[in-house]
Amino acid sequence: QVQLVESGGGLVQTGGSLRLSCAASGGTNSRYAMGWFRQAPGKEREFVATISWSGSRTYYADSVKGRFTISRDNAKNTVYLQMNSLKPEDTAVYYCTATSSTFFPKSNWSAYNYRGQGTQVTVSS
Repeated sequence: QVQLVESGGGLVQTGGSLRLSCAASGGTNSRYAMGWFRQAPGKEREFVATISWSGSRTYYADSVKGRFTISRDNAKNTVYLQMNSLKPEDTAVYYCTATSSTFFPKSNWSAYNYRGQGTQVTVSS
């Protein structure tokens, strides 16, 4: 079993930056593709980004492309989401996920075997 713990969320002004981290334990995250999802109040959960197990491939939602960067450090069992040029509409709880599926990319929540508890990101206008 893989446990995922997110950190790095907080309050930031429009145009600011945050870096989310997701620490994996209980397994070797290098065998999993990792993903980030988010859910804003009153809205459906949506895909943000995913990275292959090797880190060589990434895939982003159109809404964050060019602003967010997903990366991973398998030696540290950690995946990151660097978020730049933040907008109020980026306000949400961000969830880290992992999938053992070898098909890449996957952008649907149900495809991910493991999920973290989430970290709140609030962007003030």
